[in-house]
This record gives sequence, C-alpha cells and structure tokens, in this order.
Amino acid sequence: MRIKIQRLGSVPVELPTYMTGGAAGMDLHAALAEPLTLAPGARVLIPCGFAIAIPQGYEGQIRARSGLALRYGLWLPNAPGTVDSDYRGEVGVILANSGDAGVEITPGMRIAQLVICPVERAVWEETTKLPETGRGDGGFGHTS
Repeated sequence: MRIKIQRLGSVPVELPTYMTGGAAGMDLHAALAEPLTLAPGARVLIPCGFAIAIPQGYEGQIRARSGLALRYGLWLPNAPGTVDSDYRGEVGVILANSGDAGVEITPGMRIAQLVICPVERAVWEETTKLPETGRGDGGFGHTS
C-alpha cells in the first residue's frame, strides 16, 4: 500500500519507519526543537512533523511503544488513537507519564507506533429483538 505523506513544521524528523521486517507498526518520532520533561501524572501532545493521506477504508492506529511503557510508564491515554482517512492535519501523539519520575522526551525520540488497519463502516438495522446468545446481557466482569 502506498500512502502520501507531507512533512510539516520547521523541525526535521525521520519519517515513520518499520524497525524490523516483521514489524506491524512504524515508529513515530518526536518533532521537537528541544527536549521537554514530562512530569509524573502529566500528559502532552507531541507533534510528529508530518501529515498523511490514508486511503478510504483504512485508518491509522497510534499505539504505545512497549519499551517506553515498561521502562518509564509512558502510555497513550486514548490508545489506540485513530487517524481517520479524511484527516489532513499534523499527526500527533498524546503521551502520559504514569511513572514516579519525570521523563525527558528528546527531539527525534521514537515515542509511539502507527499501524495501518482496514475499517468497515456499519449500517444500522433497527430491530425490536436481537438474536439470542449463550452470554446474553452478561458483561462487566460477569465471568470472574
């Protein structure tokens, strides 16, 4: 799949990159001019320095990097974040720090990953009764 990408801003940053041959996600880099420290409990929107034109029928899912989550407690509060096919603004990552110490986010740092996924659009078919299942309306921990 070919996706058009446009660099934005004045901070040069590496384009999203698959780091291994089997990687599902492309690493996203922080388009920061200078380092910033994310305090414990804080969150921030980090620009990535590009916009993309995802084809209709697909979305971009922004996901956390597992190493940053494990080592520093960095996570994405809206994970996975969605980049819609009709969005043309700069891609950004909302990072939150659930750790006990501040975490320095440096220019060009790999902060998240982007996975391109197919999307189905639903059409509602209103009914007065849903088909029965073995589970029924059990939810919110009903199997624990």
